[in-house]
Amino acid sequence: MNTASKLPLRVGIAGLGAVGLDVARRLIDGDVPGLTLAAVAVRNVEKARDALPQIGDMIALRTPAALADDCDIVVECLPPARFRELAISAIDKGRIFMPLSVAQLLENGDLIERARETGARIVVPTGALLGLDAVRAAAEGTIHSVKMVTRKPPAGLEGAPYLRERGISLAGLKEPLMVFDGSAREGARGFPTNVNVAAALSLAGIGPDRTELEIWADPAVTRNTHTITVDADTMRFTMTIENVPSQNPRTGKSVAPSTIAALRGLVSTLKVGS
Repeated sequence: MNTASKLPLRVGIAGLGAVGLDVARRLIDGDVPGLTLAAVAVRNVEKARDALPQIGDMIALRTPAALADDCDIVVECLPPARFRELAISAIDKGRIFMPLSVAQLLENGDLIERARETGARIVVPTGALLGLDAVRAAAEGTIHSVKMVTRKPPAGLEGAPYLRERGISLAGLKEPLMVFDGSAREGARGFPTNVNVAAALSLAGIGPDRTELEIWADPAVTRNTHTITVDADTMRFTMTIENVPSQNPRTGKSVAPSTIAALRGLVSTLKVGS
């Protein structure tokens, strides 16, 4: 019997914003045995080296397209416009691709079939959402409806394409304002950096066209709040989560630890839930 230890899986991170940097530091600190941070892809090299002096030494610097060349797992923490190039590179090389811009999967649905053909895996972290295990279990039967209501401080929604196109300003908002009511697919297109949780919910359940979504700008809330109601033949449940915003008001503090948990699940001997 071969008792030699397995080599650690090599992780590459594209983007070192608030989430990517936190994940990178935890990997460097050895928080997840069985994984090692091998490479990063960044736009601002000097800023990245200030944050992580190991870049260029123990951590290779790569372009997004080359990140998958020598990494087993590619974690995406990029602006939506740069998503597809990275995804195609990782998927075509048969890697494990972990997207945080989950809404972009709805806009690039062909990537799922492409991964099936190449043997790649697309692993979506839970992120700011709870109850995905229950939704996935319900989806093994019949789900009748899924609705999500998101409330965010106005600053967390500013600049969304949907608001810009309709000339909706949230400046000086005094009362809650519903800014969107439609499907998760439409919401992901109009709010590509704001509703990745809705995209993940739709992929776990009944799809982006049948998943209902409301988005509220609410000056009274200080946390990104999501309430989800699922009605299925095996269960009916409602869940609410309040996420503390990170330095980037569009992203909750739970995203980085959720990503670490998803990475840990790839190498853990004991794995509880998804």
